[in-house]
Amino acid sequence: MNGVWILAQREVLRFLRQPSRLLGSLVQPLMLWFFMGSGFADSFISRSSELSYGEFFYPGIVLMLLLFAAIFSTITLIEDRSVGFLQGVLVAPVPRLSIALGKLVGGTLIALSQVLVFLLLAPVAGIALAVEMVLALLALCTLIGMGFTGLGFMVAWKLDSVAGYHSVMSVVLIPLWFLSGALFPIEGAAPWLEWVMQCNPVTYALVVLRKAFYLVPAQLIADAAFMHALLITGGWTVLTTAGAAWMVARSRSS
Repeated sequence: MNGVWILAQREVLRFLRQPSRLLGSLVQPLMLWFFMGSGFADSFISRSSELSYGEFFYPGIVLMLLLFAAIFSTITLIEDRSVGFLQGVLVAPVPRLSIALGKLVGGTLIALSQVLVFLLLAPVAGIALAVEMVLALLALCTLIGMGFTGLGFMVAWKLDSVAGYHSVMSVVLIPLWFLSGALFPIEGAAPWLEWVMQCNPVTYALVVLRKAFYLVPAQLIADAAFMHALLITGGWTVLTTAGAAWMVARSRSS
């Protein structure tokens, strides 16, 4: 655990020492939410007449924060390899599992710090959050963030080029977000597209977030749709985390 904490702390400190990265990670989702919320305000039609597009899109932006945090926190893996830091860590007397978990925990902590700031804007979106709802959201964002970061870790571990990493992410993670229901509801989409979205694990992560923005923890536990989505999201996170740990352990013989 000491190794996990040291590596996670290094990721967080690196993030805090890069003001441009900190600013960009918050401003870009904020601008996207503002402009798209304004642009689709009059054309968005929901099943609930009280739901504006800005409110509908808000959970999707929180999910986007988790996505971007995963991308930017795992891209440093390639930088660490190029400067020799990663090789030094691999030969250090620490369990290989600590290396993977340290990176994943660090990326998730970075994501949570951004989500916490963005949750302050929930009243602007028309969403009222109680204290227990905020705590539940942070716990769920931890689970989702670990899943995104684990996937980003597996991709970055196999690549040695930052440009190549961006190319892969642009055709993997970002489409997963686009097809999660963040931009438009699944209901009403073309049948083939609806099928693709239902097969997308990120779709269920968004369902978890949407439910958590309107239901207190006791109501969430009693909600069958939420529990189903939470089970899939938890399974996705376990798979990506295990995959990241397996890749690090496998490097022992490489």
